[in-house]
Amino acid sequence: MKSNPTGMQKSRLLDIPWAFLKLGLISFGGPVAHLGYLREEFVNKRRWLDDAAYGDLVALCQFLPGPASSQVVFALGQQRAGWLGGLLASLGFTLPSAILMILFAYGVTAVGSLQDAGWLHGLKLAAVAVVAQAVWGMGRNLCPDRARLTLAAAAAVLLLFFPGALLQVGVIFGGGMTGWLIYRKSIPHTGTGEPVGWKHHLAAGTCLAVFFLLLTLLPAISLALGKELRMFDGFYRAGSLVFGGGHVVLPLLRAEVVPNGWVTDDAFLAGYGAAQALPGPLFTFAAYLGAVAKPGPGAWLSGLWCLLAIFLPAWLLIAGTLPFWQNLRTRIWTQASLRGANAAVVGVLIAALYNPVWKEAVKSAPDAATAVAAFGLLQWWKTPPWLVVILAAAAGQWLLR
Repeated sequence: MKSNPTGMQKSRLLDIPWAFLKLGLISFGGPVAHLGYLREEFVNKRRWLDDAAYGDLVALCQFLPGPASSQVVFALGQQRAGWLGGLLASLGFTLPSAILMILFAYGVTAVGSLQDAGWLHGLKLAAVAVVAQAVWGMGRNLCPDRARLTLAAAAAVLLLFFPGALLQVGVIFGGGMTGWLIYRKSIPHTGTGEPVGWKHHLAAGTCLAVFFLLLTLLPAISLALGKELRMFDGFYRAGSLVFGGGHVVLPLLRAEVVPNGWVTDDAFLAGYGAAQALPGPLFTFAAYLGAVAKPGPGAWLSGLWCLLAIFLPAWLLIAGTLPFWQNLRTRIWTQASLRGANAAVVGVLIAALYNPVWKEAVKSAPDAATAVAAFGLLQWWKTPPWLVVILAAAAGQWLLR
């Protein structure tokens, strides 16, 4: 009996949306937890791939800029059923939290002035705890030696003295170069990967070309074509240049939306705090920002527009690099540069923890005590983030009563 590749492809496509939608509804806990959920579902339960292949995907997504867990989702879908499978997987995993963030944006807009809102104050304190936990965890994993600790500290000092989105990117690039100089002779050679066919070369090269064309041309084009394209450019650039996971996008997004007057600092931190209570990827914060930036009945369209902008770089990069990764990941220069870039990412987060997160949230000793308690609940008591956010909001209401 002959096999039916077309029927098998359709069957695989039908499997994808529901599998990832379920995870999009229950995946609390941030990128590291998401990777655990994905491994349990697709390695242990569904057996779409083995641990070695899953590890390869995670390694690729850690190397590229963008939201690592969301990139793994796209890569799993792409490997299962092509690019359409990748898009369906991303939509299933992302839309639940994106819809909730847009609804929250409507609520924030309806409230009006947020200056005296106690619950908002609590969300800001929750954000302090969440970012501090990210710094703690990433610092332990990505800075295990003196050289990388020094890189992280130097990056933080530089950004605290000279804050700005462009310098953040420069610091990460400089960290990568420094990592190459320090570690290139200490990493053992691990062989070469499998050759890639010309069709895969062509398709992957097209995706990478589109990625770089948008990154370079959008800033010039957007200046002449209105706010919507300027917003798309800002969110696309943030999604293209952020290394190290969801929390690192915080300073990049703030540099795009707050100085331009699209979103106030209060509304920005309110949405960031609320995002901690939701399942799915933290990058859906972009949907909230887009909806707040253009209030009104059509705010949801602006939210989806910004959501597309921030995820599009990740999709293009995964589609463009996945065929080559087996070969690229064995290169010594890749591994050495990644060590330094990841250490610099920790420094970026340290600077962001102080400004704007700590400066905007902590105004008194009780505020500091609340933030420390929330950190303890997250880090040592393993309390679910959504519960910590609710408790922090209640504490903020009580502190400002």
